[in-house]
Amino acid sequence: MTDLAQQRALARHLLDERSAADAMAAYYALEHSAARTRLFLHYAAAGRVDGVLVRAQTGADLFRPLVMVRAPNSTAAAQLLQAGLQPGRPYYLVMPAELGAVAFRELEITELQLLCQYVLYAHQFKPLINVLVQRATGSDGAPRYEIRAQDRVRAWAGVNWRSDYFAEVYVQVEQAVRGRGWGRAVVAALAKELLGAGVQPLYSVSQGNQSSIKLAEALGFVDNGNRELAGFANLPAEA
Repeated sequence: MTDLAQQRALARHLLDERSAADAMAAYYALEHSAARTRLFLHYAAAGRVDGVLVRAQTGADLFRPLVMVRAPNSTAAAQLLQAGLQPGRPYYLVMPAELGAVAFRELEITELQLLCQYVLYAHQFKPLINVLVQRATGSDGAPRYEIRAQDRVRAWAGVNWRSDYFAEVYVQVEQAVRGRGWGRAVVAALAKELLGAGVQPLYSVSQGNQSSIKLAEALGFVDNGNRELAGFANLPAEA
């Protein structure tokens, strides 16, 4: 059996680590903890790897591994899904929108979203200073910025994953304090640190989530046109 290091070497040409569109897939396929990563490869007729499925355990969901797919066509994508997913087990699937028809044919999918990717360039960043923002550290050592009120965290922003070139940021704001600009403030503080470290912030948001889109755009994030489907997926057991 080919070990993970060999698989990563074979699949590396499929993913551009410097491209925002490939950044998340490249991180999980090539950099994520080896103990929590499985790769499944698809080979072209000539024997060259032309597709990859990555299955990774993440801190975001302990019960649903993350699954991402890169494939040259629908046939290869279907073969990768059949090889990489265990029937009856739940997964969180993220894959290019153009392969969506394959996912619907092969899998049972719920809570489907179309994710839009926003990217922040240093020259477009609109800094925001809020004296309530405090720097903290996540359980994985990644930076996290918070606003506390009444002795509890009310708004916070952190990093889902980080490569040498990109970091995907997230933000959470309690319902009771929304509308105060606190979400924008914590994301601004985090983005400033990332940009200062030479890492480009990315922000994924469900199409139609206007409040989240407005938050990103207020800080200078721009829609780069990348679209991916995301949802909870299950490979049905054969009858």
